Amino acid sequence: MKSAPFKSFSCVLLAALISACASQPDRELGKRYLDGELQQPLNWVAAVQSDANRNYTRFADQSSLVLERSPRLASQYAPLYQQLSQWLESGGDPLSLGNFGIEAAQFGGADRQGHVLFTGYFSPVLEVRHSPDSRFQYPLYGVPDCVRHNTPCPSREAILQGALAGQGLELAYSDSLIDSFLMEVQGSGFVHYGDNDELQYLGYGGKNGHAYRSIGKVLIEQGEVAKEQMSLRAIKAWADSHSEEEVKQLLAHNASFVFFQPRPNHDVLGSAGIPLLPMAAVAADKQLLPMGTPLLAEVPLLDDAGNWTGKHELRLLIALDTGGAVDGGHLDLYHGMGPEAGMAAGHYKHFGRVWRLGLGAGASVTLGTP
Repeated sequence: MKSAPFKSFSCVLLAALISACASQPDRELGKRYLDGELQQPLNWVAAVQSDANRNYTRFADQSSLVLERSPRLASQYAPLYQQLSQWLESGGDPLSLGNFGIEAAQFGGADRQGHVLFTGYFSPVLEVRHSPDSRFQYPLYGVPDCVRHNTPCPSREAILQGALAGQGLELAYSDSLIDSFLMEVQGSGFVHYGDNDELQYLGYGGKNGHAYRSIGKVLIEQGEVAKEQMSLRAIKAWADSHSEEEVKQLLAHNASFVFFQPRPNHDVLGSAGIPLLPMAAVAADKQLLPMGTPLLAEVPLLDDAGNWTGKHELRLLIALDTGGAVDGGHLDLYHGMGPEAGMAAGHYKHFGRVWRLGLGAGASVTLGTP
């Protein structure tokens, strides 16, 4: 199988797709009231106290990619990454960060109780064909002239009715309307052409300029899926159990449409231009977390059904991507490629504590003021 590239585009996240998810009891979402009221988006702490098991295995590889691929970020963060590496060699006890000149500021979270929302995103792989047949008949489109020339583009409903047919824009044909739509939600992804066993990356090429609307919210409003049961899995299950026409009617509620273009890259890149590694990189609010910023995070651990296990895992993460739906106390954790990563990412809507890390006064990288 041929290799292919990936360019992460998380401006429209799975979180946006299922944004109508209901509130669950705090004990099911990973909230633990440990730190009292935190008044600011970032709050200085004298020491990080965490009883979570430690897993720092991906930080060395992810930080090395930052230093190798971006001279600008390397000049800014190399001293901090070096100190963090020395801290890891000493055992990575969060209470000892100050011994290495590393300062921490805790996120207040949306509730000002320290609870940061973790969602997830991934790189999908969609089975496709070069030409349509009785099964593979739903096109993924390249960039039309209306995008290139900044003129009005047809809505999703019009496109589903054939508004772009006959223009030579079809890049591939899938066998699932909902899977094609979910790849649009991700903004890019891999496709596997079963007719010649080629794996190709289709990157984000643009969109039609119409407003985005959550189909998850539509299903809840129509009484098709209970609010507390809404998830990526629930959306797919609904689509698989309904007719093509009913799925088209649902998708037509979201007038926004994403176009793709083949890319010759060989990495999973975030908006910082750095390859992303699963469970090591996050999309974040760049006003609070400039690209390259390291984080110490209590990541919620979930079971196969997407339920919080009652445990968190202490990880070192790096902010290397952004997203329109990511702001304040919200991180979108990259999970990797393929359907298993997709299901795991789709389950993530849980909370954990997070600390932004920087060097102390007089060093070249400081936490600064958000």
